[in-house]
Amino acid sequence: MLPVIQEEVSGCGIASVANILGKTYAEMKQIANAMGIDAEDQALWSDTHYVREMLASAGVQTSAQEIPFVAWETLPDMALLAIKHHQKEGKNFWHWVVFQRQDGKEFVLDSASYLTSNLRTDFAAMRPKWFIEVKK
Repeated sequence: MLPVIQEEVSGCGIASVANILGKTYAEMKQIANAMGIDAEDQALWSDTHYVREMLASAGVQTSAQEIPFVAWETLPDMALLAIKHHQKEGKNFWHWVVFQRQDGKEFVLDSASYLTSNLRTDFAAMRPKWFIEVKK
């Protein structure tokens, strides 16, 4: 599996959806732009609306609410995770990643370009705040 790498500093939402849908970053960015979604819009990593909208347009269902993270073993087989959660001027921000459980293996697809490996299993290093279940 080759994770999609974000091509813009704020493109983790687009890259995460591309990882779920099996598209390239360029393909997903073109789809997002056609929907009026731009990687420079801070709402991509401070609101869940855009990622939900992109997934819904491809027929992918998501949980209605964000679910607080408890433990890795309690996650569904696929989920969008909010990691690196922080506040700036009273507004919540995070980095989107995709958790998957496949063939008995658990991993995270992290689109950050600075990582040496974007297929992550270093679960203790990630601190998810909450997740959105993805039902493919």
